[in-house]
Amino acid sequence: MRLITLSALALSASTPALAQEPWWQAFHDPLLNAAEERALDSNLTLEVAAARVEQARALARRAGAALLPAVSLSASAEETRQSLHSPLGSASRTIGLPRDYQLYQAGVGAQWEIDLFGGLSAGRRAAASGAAATLADEQAARLSVTSDVADAYLHLRALQQRLALAQEQADLRGQLAVLVNQRTGQGLASRFDANRAQAAHAAALAAMPALRQAIAVDLDRLGVLTGDRTWPERLRSPAPLPSGFTPSPEADPAALMRRRPDLAAAEARAAGAEARIAMVKADYYPHLSLSGLVGLATVGGFSLASSDSVMAGGGAALRWRLFDFGRLDAEMAAARGGRREALAQWRQAALMAGAEVGDAMAALDEGAHAVAALGREVDLLTRARDQARDAYAQGAVSLIDVLDADRNLLDASDRLTQARETLARASVAAVRAMGGGFETAQETTHHG
Repeated sequence: MRLITLSALALSASTPALAQEPWWQAFHDPLLNAAEERALDSNLTLEVAAARVEQARALARRAGAALLPAVSLSASAEETRQSLHSPLGSASRTIGLPRDYQLYQAGVGAQWEIDLFGGLSAGRRAAASGAAATLADEQAARLSVTSDVADAYLHLRALQQRLALAQEQADLRGQLAVLVNQRTGQGLASRFDANRAQAAHAAALAAMPALRQAIAVDLDRLGVLTGDRTWPERLRSPAPLPSGFTPSPEADPAALMRRRPDLAAAEARAAGAEARIAMVKADYYPHLSLSGLVGLATVGGFSLASSDSVMAGGGAALRWRLFDFGRLDAEMAAARGGRREALAQWRQAALMAGAEVGDAMAALDEGAHAVAALGREVDLLTRARDQARDAYAQGAVSLIDVLDADRNLLDASDRLTQARETLARASVAAVRAMGGGFETAQETTHHG
């Protein structure tokens, strides 16, 4: 396993910059491209993630607005008839004031908390970090969904190809069982040989239901990922398994890993935890707020536009948590604990990222070797099968020898299909580990 250390990670504090070109296009499969586009448009996990980004951005805007004055407009109209039996009504009648009166008011008020010790600025930074983390989470969800679509698609195509090979294998073993039975009846083969041939035919038939069930599972999985249970029906017809791809030789895994959205989210949350400590620290000091009001008010029939109707006021308020019985100290301890947790989560994410990238690169290397070796085996067995057919045409070997050569070739072809599937899915795992794609080198050789 290749391990990339923390010192190699020099991660930025910004959200990840994912590859501009869709990475799945490296498979050169139009149906896979269509499945990915459908998932990006309709996947419900992505819809949830987008809604969370919208919420986080709104909260960040609200936190930024706390640094600015809050201005409000007000207007009211009131008409009152005093009870003559009430103290106020009785007094009004005594001094000759009217029993009924109207009160009209209109004004503009403002309130502004001065950010003396940086608490509001820290709140804005914390909210911005939360929004950045949520955006990175959305990008991580996009990467996860597109990777899952590609993985399910590749598995589906491999299963379809293996099912076709299994059907061929069952047909060949059925023919072989018939021939062995004939030879047994002629006294040229034993009953043991006949039973063994029939058992091999039964085993070949028994392998197919599991493959068909796995195909149905992949189609259902793609239905969930694309947000439409009926859409994957167009994938039911078999199609070739796309070839895997590998990173270009000059690609630096440590540099590519910086684009991983989960690392960006962890780093943004660590920055938010640091900002929350600053928010609590500001509460150790006084909070000063200013307020003011300018407006008009009149009673009765006096003109509201008169200069005599102008009213104005202003003031300042000081709030200081001097004695709160340790609540502030507890809040600071909790904030510092949150920072410690966030930093530990970032370090854990970075370590996991290094391991995943190293594992992905190793899987690609070993997978390419396996495909090459099995490809050579299939080539050699193809020649052997052709030679057996030529020899049979000349009467040098029996039909059983030809069928046995075909069986060996189909077995090797099935192993090659599985190796090609493993390599293609390792390409997807490498994309996921590296945060959304990379430049590709020459694709692995396709063995039909």
